[in-house]
Amino acid sequence: MLTPSRTESVANDVEDDVVDGVAVAVISYNTCDILRDCLTSVMLEAPTAVVVVDNGSTDGSIEMVRREFPAVRLVIDPTNPGYGAAANRAVTECAMPYILLLNSDTILHPGSIAALRDYMEQHHDAGVVGPRLVNPDGSLQPSCFAFPSAAFLFVEHSPFRAAARLLPRVRRHFFIGWPHTEPRAVPWVVGAALLIRREAFDAVDGFDVSFHMYYEEVDLAYRMEAAGWTTHFAPVADVTHLGGATTARTWSAMRVRYFRSLSRFCAMHSSRGAATRLALALHVVAAGKLVLDEVRRPFARDAERRRDLEARVALWRELVQVPFLREAREVRANHSRQVRTGVARISARASARASAR
Repeated sequence: MLTPSRTESVANDVEDDVVDGVAVAVISYNTCDILRDCLTSVMLEAPTAVVVVDNGSTDGSIEMVRREFPAVRLVIDPTNPGYGAAANRAVTECAMPYILLLNSDTILHPGSIAALRDYMEQHHDAGVVGPRLVNPDGSLQPSCFAFPSAAFLFVEHSPFRAAARLLPRVRRHFFIGWPHTEPRAVPWVVGAALLIRREAFDAVDGFDVSFHMYYEEVDLAYRMEAAGWTTHFAPVADVTHLGGATTARTWSAMRVRYFRSLSRFCAMHSSRGAATRLALALHVVAAGKLVLDEVRRPFARDAERRRDLEARVALWRELVQVPFLREAREVRANHSRQVRTGVARISARASARASAR
């Protein structure tokens, strides 16, 4: 970790080698120490500008940024409006054609920003490009997935995943075991690190702020695809992602929010039948996991394993009680009204873009 004086020295050393056209935007909430590491890695890459949008941290993050990274533009929203709203604010604070949007628990590897920018400039249809994500030990962190559905839920969140590995078509569709070694267009990439083309972002009016946390990037990729843009995975750059830094303290509540956001996405972008199947599948998966963990709990051999199973059992019990089907119907009704007012505008933008080409 760099000291404040060393940080200033590094910034001065790379000042003459600025990566043109790219601003970096970091979303932060109570992650002071890892935010420091993130910003240190960012400053070494010399982007054109750096913005931190802080959702009302109380752990000293705000003071740390002001003290140790005076060149960073700091925007504070004490209301904690959610990740999507914070990301939208971050993009509006950046004047560059490309914005590298980062979680605060990421560390850029050398050359990341320039490599991602060069890739995007070679792929004019790309609205979003995601780097290869790696764990702190250097192992691969899968980051490419199919759009959600009931089948997606069973493959990603149930024991059926092991069986799915034996079916080549299913394995390919859901990126099971895919080595993440080749660049390609994909449905969506994990939002821990995204290089965003401003033109594409503006064309779909940015992130949907109704996703307070989780599935914002999935929804963005889906709407970009509908507007004629693509999402790419590009292993031209590696980014270390710690994962769960903000949510570790409230794991159970965040898992509930994760599955509610999953249901919300399907209610908004799938047929009524598909959204209903997903809502019912959520209950089936939660009930199945509840039974399995209840059976395992008496046989836990150590206190840590027992606490883990007790937390999981509490989570599945809560999820079984969530009215996913009713919520999905309400989301569909509200979304239909919003779509009627917005789809014409987005379609017109897409047509204008196609004509310009």
